[in-house]
Amino acid sequence: MSVKDEKYRMCKRCVMDTTDSEIEFDSEGICNHCRKFENTVSYRIAGNNQGEFDKIVKAIKAAGSKNEYDCVIGVSGGVDSTYLAYLCKQNGLRPLAVHLDNGWNSELAVSNIEKVLKKLDIDLYTYVIDWEEFRDLQLAFLKASTPDSEIPTDHAIYSILMRVANEKNIKYILSGLNYKTESILPITWAYGHADWKYIKNIQKEFGTKKLISFPHYSISYLFYTVGLKRVKFISLLNYIDFNKEKAMAVLEKDLGWRNYGGKHYESIYTRFFQSYILPRKFNIDKRKAHLSNLINSGLMTKEEAINELEKEICPKELLEQDKEYTIKKFELTSSEFEDIMKLPPKTFRDYKTNYDLILKIRELLNFLRKRKLFYR
Repeated sequence: MSVKDEKYRMCKRCVMDTTDSEIEFDSEGICNHCRKFENTVSYRIAGNNQGEFDKIVKAIKAAGSKNEYDCVIGVSGGVDSTYLAYLCKQNGLRPLAVHLDNGWNSELAVSNIEKVLKKLDIDLYTYVIDWEEFRDLQLAFLKASTPDSEIPTDHAIYSILMRVANEKNIKYILSGLNYKTESILPITWAYGHADWKYIKNIQKEFGTKKLISFPHYSISYLFYTVGLKRVKFISLLNYIDFNKEKAMAVLEKDLGWRNYGGKHYESIYTRFFQSYILPRKFNIDKRKAHLSNLINSGLMTKEEAINELEKEICPKELLEQDKEYTIKKFELTSSEFEDIMKLPPKTFRDYKTNYDLILKIRELLNFLRKRKLFYR
């Protein structure tokens, strides 16, 4: 039986610990995240399954044979989405790359995207978000005092991907998400990218503007896309023996891609949020989740992960630059920013959401995945 432990404790297998307020440990000292990985890995990761991979590629080509593009891919300039683009071209697919410019791209991210897509000969569609509206939404999340302030960006990306696919009659949306490196993440740390009700209510309570042009989707639109339009979401990296270190080496050698030095650091705000706001306000080091994924996937030992955690999250000089830049871009004073940092921490559970409904949908999708009736 799993029990809650009020004192500090680290999982016997991974590096997740009681900084996750909802973590649970079983009688062997293994956390609920590791057990979930064990129970789901068999139907979430196909592994190095060439037959299944070839079957998916063939289906994508057939479905898009009469279109200019046979799939849509999201690109951020990061490792996973860039390697996905590379993988698509290596296997003869004709993707349309979609990028959300939310105002926080680093110069290196812009350079990586342009350079890689030009070398791969992939067309790019960029959606430039209304900055004043988006700034107000991001500030609303900061004022809501939850550790998931970045989910509006994720929500907008999926909204754009679906709308582009539907408008161009493309039947496959390919994602760079992969279960090996991104399955472990406490729900209170990053809930809500699919919950428009949650995002809308945070804006209503803490924002000052109406969300008019912000790209969004409801659960009904998701079902319209999947059910009526027959669009399939596939995390293609789950069907190969994906290794992030090897992937980076390939991208650097073949495409001239350059490393950012941290997960999702292609975004200045992501870098600052994960390196400054999360650890200082919420006592959250997201590296624990990322490294625990690698441990469970057999790509890293626990000792190596602990050594990694002892390193600074981000160089102090860069962190101070990011702090100054973020405060200025948000049009805050240093005092106003510090007032936000002092607000009592909360989670999505303190606000109106569609959590119960989304949980039921996820359970249904996992039921279908086990029977190979749903990819993703």
